[in-house]
Amino acid sequence: MASEKPKLETLQKDFEDISKLPRLSAAVENVDKIIQLLSAAREQVAGTLDTHTAGPTMIKLQNPIKSAFESIENDLKKASAAHKKMGKALNESFPLKPLPMDHDAMADHVPLINRAIAMHLLREGQFSVASTFINEVQGSNSSKQRDTSADLDETMDEAENAYAGRYMSASPTPSDHYDLSSLHSRELHNHFSEMYSILQHLKAKDLDPAIAWAGRNSAELEARGSNLEFELSKLKYIWLFKGPAVNGLPDDDNNGFLGALTYARKTFSRFGARHLAEIQKLVCAMAYAPNLSASPYASTFATDSAFADVASSFTREFCSLLGLSAESPLYLAATAGALALPQLMKYTQKTRAKGTEWTTANELAFETPLPESMLYHSIFVCPVSKEQTTDANPPMMIPCGHVLAKETLARLCKGTRFKCPYCPSEGLLKDARQIIL
Repeated sequence: MASEKPKLETLQKDFEDISKLPRLSAAVENVDKIIQLLSAAREQVAGTLDTHTAGPTMIKLQNPIKSAFESIENDLKKASAAHKKMGKALNESFPLKPLPMDHDAMADHVPLINRAIAMHLLREGQFSVASTFINEVQGSNSSKQRDTSADLDETMDEAENAYAGRYMSASPTPSDHYDLSSLHSRELHNHFSEMYSILQHLKAKDLDPAIAWAGRNSAELEARGSNLEFELSKLKYIWLFKGPAVNGLPDDDNNGFLGALTYARKTFSRFGARHLAEIQKLVCAMAYAPNLSASPYASTFATDSAFADVASSFTREFCSLLGLSAESPLYLAATAGALALPQLMKYTQKTRAKGTEWTTANELAFETPLPESMLYHSIFVCPVSKEQTTDANPPMMIPCGHVLAKETLARLCKGTRFKCPYCPSEGLLKDARQIIL
């Protein structure tokens, strides 16, 4: 620990030295200055018919331009020297070391890793990179090699017919792990292209494409209990309510208070059963329009983070309908692994020093602090049988909302009916739904 402290102090000093250097923004300003001087000189020479003025004009430019170039060069030299010094200090303090592991835990799961990488590239909209990666992976796997160019059209047709059932399944079949050609499907690319197109519109504060998508998938979103369609419509109402001075939309009857009221009458009626209280607040805010910031509805009409929040909700629901998590599994695994790696290395080194071994299988022997967004509870223990659920004995939600293991529910049934062990509710076996945690 004592040896680590001087290293950190040295790194801190190097970082402070870099912070004191002139910013590269100064170099950019000098480049802009040179461009302005040259442009002004060109206009001066071109604006006069006297050819003798060109010489004196160019002579006047020499000193200012030379001085600006010298400033740029000095700034770049200082920044480059500091970066090299910092890089050298980092290499000395944190030299590359082989991980203290006896074997590569992922060596037997290369096909799954390849699939995760391909899916991550597709999710990020890097379609050409994903295509190249898939072709190279398939070409290097001699046992599973296939002529992608010849089979691509057939794969696309298959994907369009069985997309939701196989290619975007949350639990791919073993053959899918090895065969990445299914990820070439036109349907898959079209879905992700649509998602990024809508996200770009949301970034530009254009809600219409997202609202249209939510309308087309209204039944699926409602079945999931999602409020996305209403949240989009609500934000559309608020954005219209703020008027052309804020939203930048045309100043006509479809904008401002009148436009918002017209939109509310046309849209909100179908959400009345679930969101009546919120709709009433939105409409009642009309009375406070002259001084909305001081009204009880100020927080409801704040849009500082509204578009970013609704974009996150849209991404989550879009991926959910495709059988995917909102975050890329590859990103989550890499990030969580990077956070856990220092403790893992420290633990391994200490166990080796004591002559002990890591005896746990398929799990870490210690807790790893992770951010709340990465905490999952995928293990469910039946509160009645006290047994952990499995694929053969999955968790089942009964109509009253309680969750039991499938085998427990079967034991509770008398014929086709059962009584919940935690509340007076009764139900039919056919109404129980399997849940995936």
